[in-house]
Amino acid sequence: MEAYAERGEIPASAWNKIRTRAKFDIHRIQEIEKITHHDVIAFLTNLAENIGPESRYVHMGMTSSDVLDTAMALLMREAGQLLLHGLQQLRNVLARRAVEFKDTPCIGRTHGVHAEPITFGLKLALWYDEVRRHIDRLQAAIATISVGKISGAVGTFAYSDPQIEEKVCRKLGLQPAPVSSQIVQRDRYAHFLTTLALVGASLEKFATELRALQRTEILETEEHFAKGQKGSSAMPHKRNPIICERIVGMARLLRGNAIAAMENVALWHERDISHSSVERVILPDSTIILDYMVDKMTNLIDHMKVYPENMLRNLHLTRGLIHSEAILLALTKKGLTREQAYAVVQQNAHRIWNTGEQFKDAILQDEQVKKYLSVEEIEACFDLKKNLRHVDYIFKRVGLI
Repeated sequence: MEAYAERGEIPASAWNKIRTRAKFDIHRIQEIEKITHHDVIAFLTNLAENIGPESRYVHMGMTSSDVLDTAMALLMREAGQLLLHGLQQLRNVLARRAVEFKDTPCIGRTHGVHAEPITFGLKLALWYDEVRRHIDRLQAAIATISVGKISGAVGTFAYSDPQIEEKVCRKLGLQPAPVSSQIVQRDRYAHFLTTLALVGASLEKFATELRALQRTEILETEEHFAKGQKGSSAMPHKRNPIICERIVGMARLLRGNAIAAMENVALWHERDISHSSVERVILPDSTIILDYMVDKMTNLIDHMKVYPENMLRNLHLTRGLIHSEAILLALTKKGLTREQAYAVVQQNAHRIWNTGEQFKDAILQDEQVKKYLSVEEIEACFDLKKNLRHVDYIFKRVGLI
């Protein structure tokens, strides 16, 4: 109405009355909606009751979705900014703790089986870099949904002017949709919600790893257990990874909501209403869920207990087998084919699994190995520092040091 008044298309006196008298009452709107079965009409009717005859200028040339979609853009943008702030907080906590454990050695696992040494800081640096990508994605998704439209019933501006839309959107800090039907197109909403679901998937990944590391026989990390907290109604000794498990479960909700958002992209012709009831649930729920998840994960990482001594114990659990690749490569450098070297190393490794010997002792006693490698060269293959010599370089590349 302000834009129309500035263009002289409605009397300035009418705009003043609309601006000062435009009030509404939720309970009255609900009463009207029981009759109209249309929420926007109920809202407009209540406005008219308060404004008087000048209410004829309200909603001029507009359709309900002009109001709803433009307002929803503001809500999603505001929610997105809150989520963005939360992710930045999580990124900062991950950065601090990654540097804290940059040189803390632990075992890397593939298929759940001991592979080769890494550091716990590298694990957190990986998550830091992933959250940083999510910040970029969320910024792009916020830009995608920061779009308004006031183009009428089928997007043709039949009873309005594109300049009205541009002026309103500019004042709201939105971009006008370059082209629309009755609605802002729902691929934009799907982009936003799939981005939230993707963030949730990463949080689930972090939580799943920490859950695994808290298993009793591993116990390399542990959720903070508050004073007075109880782990089990039956077993007083229990300290369970309940926050991690909660995050894992909530990630499933986000994925389901993202699928619903993608289902909303295909509507009949210029628009039907099948998406509306879905969005009333998935948009507020998804933003609230992710905000909760990010907050919980940030607090979890910030206060989690880390047990370097258990990491070192687990690192040596296989009695040196984690250095098998070093022996393999050393033998190939001496002239053996990869197949020959692999067979020699694997033969010794398999024996270690069954005998409880130290892998280095077996290698030092192997006559085939001794033909090619000196004692000093074999010892060098078991140097943990050699495995981790590029950790600082990786941290610099990620931007953590």
